[in-house]
Amino acid sequence: MMRRPTTLLGGCTAVALALGATACGGSGPVSAGGGDKALSGQTVTVAGVWSGSEQKNFQKVLDAFSAKTGAKTQFVSTGDNVSTVVGSKIEGGDAPDVVMVPQVGVLQQFAKKGWLQPLSGTAQQTVDADYASVWKNYGSVDGKLYGLYFKAAHKSTVWYSPDALAQAGVKPPKTYDEMLKDGHTVSDSGLAAFAVAGQDGWTLTDWFENIYLSQAGPDKYDALAAHKLKWTDPSVVKALTTLGKLFQDKQLIAGGQKEALGTDFPGSVEKVFGPKPTAGMVYEGDFVAGVAHDQFGKTIGKDADFFPFPAVDGGTAPVVSGGDAAVVLKDGKNAKAGMKLLEYLATPEAAAVWAKAGGFLSPNKKLDFASYSDDVTRATAKSLVSAGDSVRFDMSDQAPAAFGGTKGAGEWKLLQDFLRDPSDPKGTAAELEDAAAKAYQD
Repeated sequence: MMRRPTTLLGGCTAVALALGATACGGSGPVSAGGGDKALSGQTVTVAGVWSGSEQKNFQKVLDAFSAKTGAKTQFVSTGDNVSTVVGSKIEGGDAPDVVMVPQVGVLQQFAKKGWLQPLSGTAQQTVDADYASVWKNYGSVDGKLYGLYFKAAHKSTVWYSPDALAQAGVKPPKTYDEMLKDGHTVSDSGLAAFAVAGQDGWTLTDWFENIYLSQAGPDKYDALAAHKLKWTDPSVVKALTTLGKLFQDKQLIAGGQKEALGTDFPGSVEKVFGPKPTAGMVYEGDFVAGVAHDQFGKTIGKDADFFPFPAVDGGTAPVVSGGDAAVVLKDGKNAKAGMKLLEYLATPEAAAVWAKAGGFLSPNKKLDFASYSDDVTRATAKSLVSAGDSVRFDMSDQAPAAFGGTKGAGEWKLLQDFLRDPSDPKGTAAELEDAAAKAYQD
């Protein structure tokens, strides 16, 4: 989310990778009305965190739905705190019909409060047929499917300047140790290895999650995400120790720890792809490409490229994802038409609209990869879909917001403290456990 560009999910607005042409709605029949204008005269209200280019591209999808069904749509941008905004609208009798939810934890919260309608049989059949079961699991609460994952993020991509790596004489690494070794070679050639966006705590959680998933494995990742495993577990201390080696190495981090703590996500991309580069690589999700292209004019695949986050300590290379799930609110004035929108969003036809516009990945296996407008986005989409059920959703997005999604608190703050002083991984693990225990009790 930007609070996480994981969706640009949550705080900073995601900058879309707009390389392609405008999209069209397609002509095939869909469950959302089949082109017979069955919803003429009805309006579907949709709330979500998106603004800027993301909102504009999602509007193209909504317009395609309107062209097919006759329904009008109205998008309401909620800003970062979806939960608070939607809750206040429900209390005020002005609930939207559909909400694009950027965090698993928020989806679960909505379902447990009784705000959501389970997906229709039509939508469930599409999810069963066209999505890896992991996406159904993340959209379900107590065995009922409430969320349809429409937009995904691939958060296991390391972006680099091909010129910087070529000048250093290194190629994209296959292991984490190799990545740090190559980073020193890049540093010796005149640029720091990595730009780290320490001002945004969510980027630090993403670093930790990729290391932990590869090093500890998916079962422990799932247990830690559910707080069935304590943060004081040796596997957590080990992952923090691994991360700490990077954080404390002034050769590897542009400007050292102090400068990293003053660098936000867009600033970290600028350090690699801006007019005066100071680093050769920046770790974050596929949405880095949007900033590099839109803000700094880089041609993706030529001036900016990525390699998969490499395997750690002999583990499997991680695939961490984020995503926005469409849900239907019971209290919406037109929830029935809202469900028709979800049925449409579940189709590859709907996904193709945004895929052509850029800045988008779909977890839908039936979406033709040719729908994406450039080879790099196509490659990240293939990586995400081919990972199947080994994909793991961003851990902090699964946590209660007090622990995993609040600026200046919980995991975000504690990992910023760890970046400032990574000398005591065991102590940081204990602080993380204290914060998690309080948040998960709420």
